[in-house]
Amino acid sequence: MSVFQRLSMIFKSKANKALDSVEDPRETLDYSYQKQLELLQKVRRGVADVATSRKRVELQIQQLEQQSGKLETQGKAALTQGREDLAREALTRRSGLTQQIDSLREQHANLQGEEQKLTLAAQRLQAKVDAFRTRKETIKATYTAAQAQTQISEAFTGISEEMGDVGMAIQRAEDKTAQMQARAGAVDELLASGALDDVTGSGPRDDIQAELDRMASTSGVEAELERMKLELGGGSSSSTPQIEGGGASGRGEGS
Repeated sequence: MSVFQRLSMIFKSKANKALDSVEDPRETLDYSYQKQLELLQKVRRGVADVATSRKRVELQIQQLEQQSGKLETQGKAALTQGREDLAREALTRRSGLTQQIDSLREQHANLQGEEQKLTLAAQRLQAKVDAFRTRKETIKATYTAAQAQTQISEAFTGISEEMGDVGMAIQRAEDKTAQMQARAGAVDELLASGALDDVTGSGPRDDIQAELDRMASTSGVEAELERMKLELGGGSSSSTPQIEGGGASGRGEGS
């Protein structure tokens, strides 16, 4: 296979795929039905034209028959008056009319046969068009139902384009929310540990201020401890039991 043949085949396959993606079977069926109706209309016009021609021939035959009857009457009248020559002339004209009448009758028979054929063809075509219309509507209804079912199934499974976009948006929102929650938690931990200054305070805190705050906290603890000793010792700090290291040290010195 040559390169041009391969390119032609690829182009045709791509074009066929593109056409298949945009083709709507319902529109194709409606278009075919419209074409059949147009054909049926042409056949009916043909029947009407043939019938008109047949009727025109019938009128011509009637007129010629009237003329033929009139010539026969004139011939008889000429004979009664002894004018054989006039009678012969009337009969001669009548003979010519008879030939025309015979020719017109032959045409009338042909037109009548053609009209019957076209009428039968129109009836058959009408039956086919009616059957096609019924089948077309059935196929369209089935296609529409299948299309709706497919869209519903895709919506439930989330594989449709629209639902896919919604799913991606939800996933991005969840990821961003989780990221923000993690960031907020990390900031809270850093603030609690003192590794990150609280910028919402009254002002920046340096190392000296931090040490002063620690000493103030320690002084408060010592004062609370002395109060507890006084309460436990009945107001005498000397009778208050020593805590671990302090008590052991006192006994060591006494011994």
